[in-house]
Amino acid sequence: MRYWWVNQNQTYAHEIEGGYLWAPKVKANGDKNHFYDNMTEVSPGDVVFSFSDTLIKAVGIAMGTADSSPIPTEFGTGTVWTKEGWRVEVAFTELSHPIRPKDHIDVIAPLLPSKYSPLQQSGNGNQGVYLAELPAPLADKLTELLAGQVESVIEGSDDTLVAEAEDQIAEDAIINDPEIGDTEKLQLVKSRLGQGLFKSRVKMIESECRISGVKSGVHLRASHIKPWRDSTNSERLDGYNGLLLAPHVDHLFDRGFISFTDDGDLIMSAQLEPEVLAKWSIPLKSNVGQFDQRQQVYLEWHRNSVLKS
Repeated sequence: MRYWWVNQNQTYAHEIEGGYLWAPKVKANGDKNHFYDNMTEVSPGDVVFSFSDTLIKAVGIAMGTADSSPIPTEFGTGTVWTKEGWRVEVAFTELSHPIRPKDHIDVIAPLLPSKYSPLQQSGNGNQGVYLAELPAPLADKLTELLAGQVESVIEGSDDTLVAEAEDQIAEDAIINDPEIGDTEKLQLVKSRLGQGLFKSRVKMIESECRISGVKSGVHLRASHIKPWRDSTNSERLDGYNGLLLAPHVDHLFDRGFISFTDDGDLIMSAQLEPEVLAKWSIPLKSNVGQFDQRQQVYLEWHRNSVLKS
């Protein structure tokens, strides 16, 4: 396990809600940047401390390695970054008790790395730093100052990491199967990320996120009802095995914190704090509309095998 510090003043809301890190591959002038290159060093299970507005406000667990990805549309236009970059999926948890590193600089400063430090000796953030690796002693001190919150995030990530590993095993099996054609392999792999043919088929059935009401496909994810890793190849491309969901709703649905009855009533897991729904403006008692009978088959699987008891 390695430890990382990410400065997210400009992108905090998008990256935390979306569950990712994104950085350009090079500077706007084409020069390399050590802090961008660090994206390619992240591995599943690594811990990420999120720093924004002078606070460590969230902690995340890396769910994969860096993939080449265009700049997120939610970043808007007019940025100075290049349009192609690195993206790493990260399961972030916002902290109920953030800390201000500057308030603890007397114990933090001696542990800061002499090179590529995310903080100045004064406790102010270092301009130009995006993703910096933390020495283990510094990470341990931050973990201690956060008083059990980091340990809680790590413990809660175990199921997600197992799911990611199972996804990768299934993807490798598809890629190495000589009986599957190259075109079908590509579509099956894309469907794991809710892209390609699968998303097109879901959009023929679902026109919007049933929770948020957002209609624009660029802001929605095509989420499998029966998880991709547990589906057959035909189920992985079946539009009735998908919903269009806003990123925060997809997070709750994919991790089993919410589900739906066949009639569309929202089901909330006992493991989900009601305040999460309140902060995301999701009514505790809501109905999103009747589901098609073909969707109901997958929803039964989701309720029985994904929804957290």
